[in-house]
Amino acid sequence: MKPTRVTNRIRALRFAHDEMTQADLSDRIGVTRQTLIAIEQGRYSPSLEMAFRIARAFKVPLDDVFEYPEEPS
Repeated sequence: MKPTRVTNRIRALRFAHDEMTQADLSDRIGVTRQTLIAIEQGRYSPSLEMAFRIARAFKVPLDDVFEYPEEPS
């Protein structure tokens, strides 16, 4: 897997939502905990559908979870 430049706030959002565990979130969105860990650590980019599922689990817009840095001009 190629590392991604996409960053995320999944860990911070989990803690803001009653300290939701990785297992709780992975169950909610239908992936293994290992997959969620890889996404959370930025080692793996989720599909667009998975990204929306993660955002919906926290009831926030996609932009509140994921960020893609601007290309330097």
